[in-house]
Amino acid sequence: MTAARKPMAAFLAAWAENDARKAASYTDTPDNAASLLTSVMTNLKPSRTTIVNGDGRTEEQGEVRFPFSVAMTVPGAGEVTWRSRAQVTHKSGTWKVEFTSPMIHPELSPGQTLALKSDTNRAKVLDTHGDPLRADSLVGAVDPVSGKGTSGLEARYDDILSGGGKAGKFLVVADRQSGLALKNLTKTGPSDGRPVRTTIDPRIQKAAADAVSGAEQNAAVVAVNPRNGHILAAVNRPGGLNRALEGRYPPGSTFKVVTAAALLKGGTRPSDSAACPKFARVNGQRFENQNQFELPAGSTFTDVFAQSCNTYFVNARSRLSETDLHDTAQAFGIGGSWDVGATTYDGSVPVTTSDNDKAAATIGQARVQTSPLVMASIAATVKNGTFNQPMLVPDAVKKKFSAPTALDSEVTRQLRDLMRATVTTGSAHALKDLPGRPHAKTGTAEFGTADPPRTHAWMIGYQGDSDLAWAVLLEDGGSGGADAGPVAARFLRNLAR
Repeated sequence: MTAARKPMAAFLAAWAENDARKAASYTDTPDNAASLLTSVMTNLKPSRTTIVNGDGRTEEQGEVRFPFSVAMTVPGAGEVTWRSRAQVTHKSGTWKVEFTSPMIHPELSPGQTLALKSDTNRAKVLDTHGDPLRADSLVGAVDPVSGKGTSGLEARYDDILSGGGKAGKFLVVADRQSGLALKNLTKTGPSDGRPVRTTIDPRIQKAAADAVSGAEQNAAVVAVNPRNGHILAAVNRPGGLNRALEGRYPPGSTFKVVTAAALLKGGTRPSDSAACPKFARVNGQRFENQNQFELPAGSTFTDVFAQSCNTYFVNARSRLSETDLHDTAQAFGIGGSWDVGATTYDGSVPVTTSDNDKAAATIGQARVQTSPLVMASIAATVKNGTFNQPMLVPDAVKKKFSAPTALDSEVTRQLRDLMRATVTTGSAHALKDLPGRPHAKTGTAEFGTADPPRTHAWMIGYQGDSDLAWAVLLEDGGSGGADAGPVAARFLRNLAR
């Protein structure tokens, strides 16, 4: 018994000192023992290990079994203890500890190891009703090993959700090849994290997600409440990039809402005669309408807005100063620093620097850049009459951005009529028979250097009889009316069910 105890005591002492190679030398299969012990010590990184050897018991001639208990102080997991036993065998004149995986921990099998897993009992990101938010591209991800948020709201609010990084770890049996946790052995108590509540309405979020579920292109849908700025839906298909809030795109003809506001402020009236030829030329640069359409003589400003006539707006640039589009965009909050509670791109409408730059800017091209959130907010501003900065996490908003200028009330009224006409007689006819009195503007935005140009498809709008404004974007998606329009119609139909 005494002879058998010596290698057992030496094995346990070396293990307690985190010397895997030395401990393994007292076993019958040193390489296997060293490999598993090294894996366990590397995974757990104990700051202290205490192993108490019990009294041995002779099983039969040449075999002695020793019980022992292990107590480890493991960073993040606290005190971890277990009981096991080892068999010491006398072979070829020498006593050796018989190495097996269950000897290291009774729950281990060959090919497995001990590891730590972060306590996933962190607080949740919630929707406006207080239920877990089901929107992966907004919520983001948590690293399964460290337990830290790595993207989205999980990353932005990691300290709050995890309780300031206090969330613990627990001991698991893991597969040595894949690292996959197979069985929990210990569990920490609940974290001190606090939930993060968003403004997302799950019914509206689902309606938007279902609307783009069959889209072949990358897509985004944003919905906001014009009255208070709450973001009711933000859908990205596929997930990953949060293009709904952070994407940067030319808005194309949806920007004509801003251009029309500048022209109306300058004295243009909806009933004014408005020419819409196939082409407009500016210093050798040719602009054209989609499919080179033209409108008949006697058309009005309402007609060219509703039918989205590029050439009219390009030719109307002479009535706009170099700063008019920039200044009018400010009334819609574009270019400000929005405190939303999430990362956003808040748009840019630079002061124009040339006649061609101004011409392209009137139709949402050149250097004009927006996000789907910005475009939904433009529609919301028309509905509300004033800009109301969007918010996703109200508790985190310290100071909402206020637009430095405001829309004239008469201009706002006229914009509403123009956007309604776009549905009833114009390019947003996909919404014509839907309930809720939708108001809209279509957009087909050129991008890249291909010839003919590739285009993003846009539609923005709001409901006349409810607090809902929205934007639909299909990346490289074709035409605003023909392609984004049906997606917007599906979204609104889903809400009406």
